[in-house]
Amino acid sequence: MELDELRHDVALANRIVHAAGLVTAFGHVSARLPGSPTNFLFPTRASPALADAARLLVLDVDGNRVQGDGEPNTEFWIHARIYAARPDVGAVAHVHSPACVALGQIGQPLLPLMNHAAVFADGVPLFERIGLIRSRDLGDQVAVTLGQRRAMFLRGHGANVAESDVRRAATVACFLEEAAELQLRALAAAGGRADALRVFNPEEMQRLREQLDASGPMNRAWEYYSALAEGRVRRG
Repeated sequence: MELDELRHDVALANRIVHAAGLVTAFGHVSARLPGSPTNFLFPTRASPALADAARLLVLDVDGNRVQGDGEPNTEFWIHARIYAARPDVGAVAHVHSPACVALGQIGQPLLPLMNHAAVFADGVPLFERIGLIRSRDLGDQVAVTLGQRRAMFLRGHGANVAESDVRRAATVACFLEEAAELQLRALAAAGGRADALRVFNPEEMQRLREQLDASGPMNRAWEYYSALAEGRVRRG
């Protein structure tokens, strides 16, 4: 992907997570620069709804600003240290998804109740420490909790998604919130009894994961969420 196209996609991904209701004034989506082991594109300190391709910063995994004018959000350490720990990760989304917060606070793991949840077959760990991630050490702790998985909850805070590219990061962040929201509804319908929920078995999870991780469904989801962010479609 060319750098100009990547800048466009990073700005759009930030607007997508806002349009999908995963963030308000706070949150951010970033992307590793092509071919770089250390540098990544990151928005300036403003709501993701205001992300601008021309104003993206270039930061590195040690917290240095390499290029661009303006200040980054202080939680850039989430992104920096995940990139440092995971050479396979091409994009990171940090969101404040309401259903993800609620699920983490009631101590419920994400369960495979719907197709989208199968994307998280490896589980969604919970980072227990309350508060903002404003230091290298905390960023490293977040990266350790994430491990090799593609998503994690932060208790009372939100969620992180680590993906191969920025389009998948925004899309999978939306999938995570949709799965968490459905689980909360199912729990309410079952009177809070998690044992009453019918989950997918491992074989079903594998089949669904292979189907959803294919380029066709992912591209279709990106197209929809892009249209949502640009006001060309409305939810519901």
